[in-house]
Amino acid sequence: MEYTIREDEGKDLVMEPLIAYIAGNNTATSIKPVYKTEETALYNGDCLKIMARFPDNYVDMIFADPPYNLSNDGITCHAGKMVSVNKGKWDKSDGFDSDVEFHEKWITECRRILKPSGTIWISGTSHSIYQCGFLLQKLGFHILNDIAWFKPNAAPNLACTTFAHSHETLLWAKKDRKAKHIFNYDKMKSGVFKEDKMKMPDKQMRSVWSIPTPPPEEKTFGKHPTQKPLALLKRIVASSTNEGCLILDPFNGGGTTGIAAKMVGKRMYIGIDLEKEYIDMTANRLKAIARQANLFT
Repeated sequence: MEYTIREDEGKDLVMEPLIAYIAGNNTATSIKPVYKTEETALYNGDCLKIMARFPDNYVDMIFADPPYNLSNDGITCHAGKMVSVNKGKWDKSDGFDSDVEFHEKWITECRRILKPSGTIWISGTSHSIYQCGFLLQKLGFHILNDIAWFKPNAAPNLACTTFAHSHETLLWAKKDRKAKHIFNYDKMKSGVFKEDKMKMPDKQMRSVWSIPTPPPEEKTFGKHPTQKPLALLKRIVASSTNEGCLILDPFNGGGTTGIAAKMVGKRMYIGIDLEKEYIDMTANRLKAIARQANLFT
């Protein structure tokens, strides 16, 4: 049985087994996920081709961590050692114009499948985030926030020719400026999540978030070179989705968005990645959470 997507008349969009149709083509073609449950579907392939099969106005929230195009044969620091900055073919730049064209294609597709009240988060560094920010505005999104994710344990700058890079920028935007988007203000103000061990002060949450890079326990099943910490994605999911929402990550990577969706609770998740290795890693992480949950039921 294959997991694909449809729209019920007069009902919310749901994930369920059926045959989907490629847009503009009368020939039925199935979309087969590598891993699926009632709440999760993981796809191995090109996000542009897979998203093209999704209906309009389908997803409640998108988190996207697109390639930063940093693999330029330079060096960086990892665990106190000098290593190559190259991450893979997927992170190679094809030149400024080609990079911008790619970003415009996937952001355009994300806009089509977002619900009118939906929001998108995009993570990036100076190498990519300004391109994405420009395109968000060009394509009609309304930017809500730019978040500075400060990494207190960031690696040093071995070249010593610039300030040490210790943050990434997260852009949060909604599809329709006039639509009412989800923002769980009270939860963000109180800082009280069932997943958190400590209560934060009862103040408005600011736009600078100090969160360390992923700890070793989040890499038990492998690691992705741009893996995001679970604490970061849990905050994003908790702040901008409610129970029953469908979350999409078109650049699934290590699957942290899907893990956060599972841990925050009662969210559906679709992850897409070119690399089978990372889809398998995500599936193993999700299975481990399911096994742990079963111990307490």
